[in-house]
Amino acid sequence: MGIWLYVFIVFAKIFEVSLTTVRIMFITKGEKKLGAIIGFFEVIIWIYVAGSVLKDVMSDPFKVIAYALGFALGNYFGSIVEAKIGLGLSKVEVIVKEEDGKELVDYIRDKGFAVTVLEGNGKNFRRNILVMYIARKKVLKLIEEVKEFQENSVITVSDTKPIYGGYGTLRK
Repeated sequence: MGIWLYVFIVFAKIFEVSLTTVRIMFITKGEKKLGAIIGFFEVIIWIYVAGSVLKDVMSDPFKVIAYALGFALGNYFGSIVEAKIGLGLSKVEVIVKEEDGKELVDYIRDKGFAVTVLEGNGKNFRRNILVMYIARKKVLKLIEEVKEFQENSVITVSDTKPIYGGYGTLRK
């Protein structure tokens, strides 16, 4: 079997850990059934991979290295897959000078995003705080749009649990 055993271990572990990452994302975003289905296949793969590594592990320590490499790469590729799926919503807040707020709000709304405006006070200027709940897949596009319009705005992004109600965010 030779090198093919190590290749199997690496790629199977990459796949299994990537599934783990995606499963966790689904569960934390409220998709419990899909998470459970993925978990079923994840455990089957884990048993086969772990079993092949543990069989005569003391006489072949390269199995452990292949397993560790697959685990590390699985985390890396799993995070890429999770970002591509981009399930769920993010809360985006943009802080701008008050005099720029109205024009930026209109610009963002023209791009198809819903915006709520709050008033605030900075150290030297009155501020507008623009609050948006948008699909995670659209966050980078929104940030690019805001930066294109106003370079020196303060932008924060945080993931959020599913929300109910609001323009463009209704969860069914």
